[in-house]
Amino acid sequence: MPVYHVAAGLYFMSALSIRLATRADAEAINNIQNYYVVHSTATFLTEPLTLEQRLTWLESRSQAHPVVVAQADGLVVGWGSLEVFRGRPAYRHTVEFSIYVHHEWHRHGIGRAILGDLLARASALGHHTLVGGCCSESTAVIALLEAAGFSRVAHFREVGRKFDRWLDVVFLQRIL
Repeated sequence: MPVYHVAAGLYFMSALSIRLATRADAEAINNIQNYYVVHSTATFLTEPLTLEQRLTWLESRSQAHPVVVAQADGLVVGWGSLEVFRGRPAYRHTVEFSIYVHHEWHRHGIGRAILGDLLARASALGHHTLVGGCCSESTAVIALLEAAGFSRVAHFREVGRKFDRWLDVVFLQRIL
C-alpha cells in the first residue's frame, strides 16, 4: 500500500508493509504509545510504560493475540494488537483491539491499513467479534471504525479521568 509524504512541498510515495512485531520493535511501539500517554486522551494510561514493561507485554502474547507493526521507509510508523476480551472461556472468540499511529504519520491511511490487517488476522484465527473502545473525543477513530463496518454499542459517561477532567468512552463492535 502506498503512503504519501510531503517533503519540501512535494508529495512522494513509499510502500507500507505490515508484519508481526518482534522484540526489536518494542522500543518503537513503546515510543508511539507513550507519546499519546503524555499528550492525549487516545489512551487512558496516565504514566508512560518502560521498555521493560513493553517487552514483558510483547513476549507474553499468544498466537491468537498478535501484535503487528506498520513500516514505511524502514521506520515503524504504527502498530496494532488483538487482546483478550475478558478472561472467561465463553469470551474466547471475542477480541479487543488497539491501533496506534505515530503522531507525525497521521492521515496517510496507516490506521486503516492496520485495522484491515487485524480484521483479516482475527478472522483467520477463528475470532468471531472485534470490540474496540476509545475516548469519545477520538472522533476520527470513531469515524474510521464506522466506515469499516463497526457499530457503536455503548457510550460510558465519565468513566475515565485524565488531565484533571472526566472522559467518556465509546465502544464499537464488528462481527466478522
